This record gives sequence, C-alpha cells and structure tokens, in this order.
Amino acid sequence: MSRLQVVSGKGGTGKTTVAAALALALATEGKRTLLVEVEGRQGIAQLFETEALPYEERKIAVAPGGGEVYALAIDPELALLDYLQMFYKLGGAGRALKKLGAIDFATTIAPGLRDVLLTGKACEAVRRKDKKGNYAYDHVVMDAPPTGRITRFLNVNDEVAGLARIGPIHNQAQAVMRVLKSPETAVHLVTLLEEMPVQETLDGVAELRAANLPVGRFMVNMVRPALLGEDALAMARQKSVRPAVAEALAAAGVGSAKRLAGPLITQAGEYAERYALERAQRELLADAGLARHELPLLTEGLDLSGLYRLAEELRQQGIQGTLR
Repeated sequence: MSRLQVVSGKGGTGKTTVAAALALALATEGKRTLLVEVEGRQGIAQLFETEALPYEERKIAVAPGGGEVYALAIDPELALLDYLQMFYKLGGAGRALKKLGAIDFATTIAPGLRDVLLTGKACEAVRRKDKKGNYAYDHVVMDAPPTGRITRFLNVNDEVAGLARIGPIHNQAQAVMRVLKSPETAVHLVTLLEEMPVQETLDGVAELRAANLPVGRFMVNMVRPALLGEDALAMARQKSVRPAVAEALAAAGVGSAKRLAGPLITQAGEYAERYALERAQRELLADAGLARHELPLLTEGLDLSGLYRLAEELRQQGIQGTLR
C-alpha cells in the first residue's frame, strides 16, 4: 500500500474535504496519519474547526479505533530555512537572511523553488523513522494543487535534478523523485459527475501517466442519491404519462392533482436528464481503468461530523485494504 497519498482535483470539486476524509479513514484502527497542506489556504483548519495551523506537526483529530490525524501547513520560507540548515548549516545566518527579506525574495521569484520545498518536506515526513526504526506516520496525505498544476508540481524535482548535476540540491531532488515515482506514492484525483470536472480529471490522468507519476484512483465527490428506478426514469421522459400521474395523485387524495402533475413530470424529466449525464460520466471514468470511490452529497452542509461520515464511507468502501 502506498504511504504518500496525493489528492488533487479541479477547483470546486472538494479536494481538501476528500483529503481530510481520506486522512481520517486511513487513521482508523490505531494508525497515525499526517495531513499536509501546501497552498496556504488553511482549509484543513477550517474543516477540523481548529485554529490556523502553524509550521509544525500538530494533532488535530482522533479517528475511530484510537488512530490519530496530525496536520502540517507547509510554509515555503520556513521550509527553505530548514533546507539551508540541513545541508549548509547556516543556522543564525539563515535567520538573518529571512530578516533581510532574502528568503521571501527567493521563494517569490522562483515558483519552482517553492514546489521543490513543499514536495521535499512532505517526502521527508514519508521517509522519517523513530528511534526504533518504525515510520513516524503510517500514511502522509497531501492536499495538493489543482489538477491543472499537479503534474508540474510533482515533477519539478526532476527538472531541478537535471539543472543541478551534482551536490546536495541534486541529491535531494533525486531522493524526492524516488519517492514520488515509486509505489510509495499514489496520486488520487477528485471529480464530480459533470462534464468539465471529468474531462479535466481524464486530462490529468494522461499527463501524470506521461510523466511516469503513479496514478491512484478516482474520488467522485458530492454524489446525489438515486431517487428513481429505471422504469420510473423511462416514464419520466414521456409526456403522455401526465394523465396517469394526475389520476394517481387524485387517488392518493392529493388536491389539485391535474395542476400538480405537469410540474412533477417536468421535475422528473430534469432528474432523468441529469441521471443520464452522470451515467455517461461514470462510463468515461470507467474507461480510464482506475478504481473509483464515491462520496455522497451532504445536503445539510459539511461540518466536523459530516467529515467523519465521509471518512466512514471511504472505510466501508475498503479504502484501507485496497488503496495502492
């Protein structure tokens, strides 16, 4: 099973929510999971209804069965200071550079450097072991950038390794890519059953595969419940059923049956069209040959209890035992 779970998706599909639910699901039965945020939006803190995350690993939730979820919001500037201390032992000199604004300048003018630092920090957490030789975390879940940027984000260390042929930068970049392109990593893509998100998801799969990055599975979010069976769906597409619907409403004692029949049939027809669209999108996803999990639309809104419900949905779908 992969230990670094990267979660990406088109904006608006709920990738942060899915990443958080996945971290909770993987932490059940006594496991330890680290949930990493790289975009500086503090979305994880909002979901878990806690204060803004600092640049340190902090426990934010307890999963069913006693597992623990830790979270880390990676700050590129502080990550660069860590890097300078790790490889160049700058210590106080590094802090002086920060006061002078050099660290902020470096991470701003070189966006690729930010990505190197963000991916490097996450991979360090994946590889880290305690004094007994056990991994510090059973899983690291990264709430990653959107689908349109994910391949470049994950592949930036390959470019850096090519530019810096020797030295610690080259070695660090290669070490990160060994994790990102290995079975230790799986990149999961969050989508909705709508045309644009599905198409962007399929494009993302193609780009990841072309870059030899390990694609995990589809996480279909905000799935509406099935309200009508196949026979009812077929009837909903027929205008001729209006008299029969009006008669059934009248027999049930519903007032103004004839007046209500038209709007009800119209609404059922709209549902049938949406159902057909969703089925077509499922077929497109199935053609990609990846496993798929589906999470329900929480009509009452998403709060902490809803997040635990989504985690339980993933757990019931066998996410722990089947995740590559």
